[in-house]
Amino acid sequence: MMTTPAARTALFLLIAFTVARAADSNRLTDAERQQGWQLLFDGRTTSGWQEITGKPFPANCWTVADGSLKALVRTDGAQDIRTTQTFRSFDLEFDWKILAGGNSGLKYRIQKVDEWTNAQGRQARARGLEYQLADDTDRDAASDPRKVAASLYSLIAPVPHIPPRIGAFNHSRLLVRGTHVEHWLNGVKVVTFDLNDAPVQALLRNDLPKGSPPQTPLVESSPISLQNHGSEAWFQNVKIRVLPDR
Repeated sequence: MMTTPAARTALFLLIAFTVARAADSNRLTDAERQQGWQLLFDGRTTSGWQEITGKPFPANCWTVADGSLKALVRTDGAQDIRTTQTFRSFDLEFDWKILAGGNSGLKYRIQKVDEWTNAQGRQARARGLEYQLADDTDRDAASDPRKVAASLYSLIAPVPHIPPRIGAFNHSRLLVRGTHVEHWLNGVKVVTFDLNDAPVQALLRNDLPKGSPPQTPLVESSPISLQNHGSEAWFQNVKIRVLPDR
């Protein structure tokens, strides 16, 4: 097939941009280091991550591929993963990608971990607040605007509603400072709430271990968890900056 000089130039620039972006992935700039940012994923290893239960990294359903932490679709069980560090007030940024119909999530303020075995094998899930990651055509997301991408899952719908890019990376930001929380998607703030709001408190208390007394204190410092929800999902450029509570 013959190509014009302009087409060849455009192709060269696209390849150069892709290579440059890959080279810049999972790195901090000098300015970011000075601002206190730290990488939670180095792009090459699973260092700093483990199964949500505290067991070693679950290589049966997660891997490192193409500079990303990747959730695998398996028929022998799926476990969420978590950072080895815990966080209370923080500014978190990450890039994520799913395919058509995909569903995943990022959990924070985790109150408990559930572990069980079903016909699909051993399952392990974080229970806490969830920054939802889903394609609009996913059955769960399509059922409720409070379950689309960037929502506070099941409670607060994003406004405006921004459908995520499918098959390409999206950029998300999660800001937690004291009791103030913000969800951002692709440069737009879409959710704002206070952790002391009654519906949020009820959501958190519902995630406490079964039988917890009414006055059981909520967990305020927890790991960050990535969900394996039976869909392929990629995560990269995961970085965090610890903040004062005020």
